[in-house]
Amino acid sequence: MRRIEPDTWAGLAMLLVCVAVGSPTLLGAAGTRVPLPVWGVQFALLLATLMGAALWEDSRPLLSRACYGASIVLGWLTLLTAPNAGWLPILLVCTATMGAYVAPPWAAPAVIALNSVVIAVTAGLAGADAASIGLQTLLYLLIQVAGLLSSLSILREQRMRRELAEAHVELRAASVILADTARAHERLRISRELHDLMGHQLTALTLELEVARHQEGAAARAHVERADAVARTLLSDVRATVGRLRADAPELRASLRAVVRDIPGLDVDLRIDDDVRPCEEVTLTLVRVVQEIVTNTIRHAGATSLRVRIESAPDGGVRLTSADDGRGSPLLRLGNGLRGLRERVDAVGGQVRFDGSSGFRVTATVPGR
Repeated sequence: MRRIEPDTWAGLAMLLVCVAVGSPTLLGAAGTRVPLPVWGVQFALLLATLMGAALWEDSRPLLSRACYGASIVLGWLTLLTAPNAGWLPILLVCTATMGAYVAPPWAAPAVIALNSVVIAVTAGLAGADAASIGLQTLLYLLIQVAGLLSSLSILREQRMRRELAEAHVELRAASVILADTARAHERLRISRELHDLMGHQLTALTLELEVARHQEGAAARAHVERADAVARTLLSDVRATVGRLRADAPELRASLRAVVRDIPGLDVDLRIDDDVRPCEEVTLTLVRVVQEIVTNTIRHAGATSLRVRIESAPDGGVRLTSADDGRGSPLLRLGNGLRGLRERVDAVGGQVRFDGSSGFRVTATVPGR
């Protein structure tokens, strides 16, 4: 079950505040300049458009902004048609605060200014004197500014946390790949030294013993033949060792655990079957694929958990599946990151599929060797 984020709780609290300040008017405690049912419809539409602006902020930004614009106008109408409703201007504070999330940067100050004008007009319609109008307008202006600045600070902190998490994943992946590259270079260096220093000498020794085997002396011949067998065995062992050093790949489980460990704000459940032992090239490809999946989840999904499973495919390859509990993307558009992921998988002869219908899922199949 996905846990409720602080932003969701804040939105629910804002909704409850809006309902609370409008309830007295709905119950007839304050008069309205239009029939109460009409005012109730305005108020309900205001709440609905605010909710729509919040819910569609990421998935349908144009519709979210349309709802936000409608909520601004409905907020003005709701306030102007109930000038004696006490704390009703709080509704305009909510619309101003929402602007930090769904509107362009220039829009929020304009909304605050227009809201302040509406608050002043409403106070005049309620019969307040000039001093009271000025004081009330200033009070709500300061509250709107404070709410907007608080929201901007929260958004900035969230953006910095995402960037920190992305940098964390990229640094871990770079460290793993750098270590694997250093090990590969060291294995290659040892392979060459073994071949150059020992292989040539052992081959020469075998040739010399082959010549000695044809010399006179039965006792010497037996010793020479045993020495020849030992030399040939040693040469075979050296060649086998060189082959293993060249083919030895970095350990997939340790490499991926290093990449996904301790990511701020994202719980990654990584499972790798014991029989999965890909070659070095495929291992490094899987490291990069998992890095991009985690980065994409942090940047776009709004998820709190990510499941990654790596198992053997029926055709002898390796299959990776991942799924998060984020918002998904029914209208899937591949950005640079996902296109790069597909290119990496294609480069080793694999295939990859994306599915954003429920959360976001990635299924990739690559050759095992």
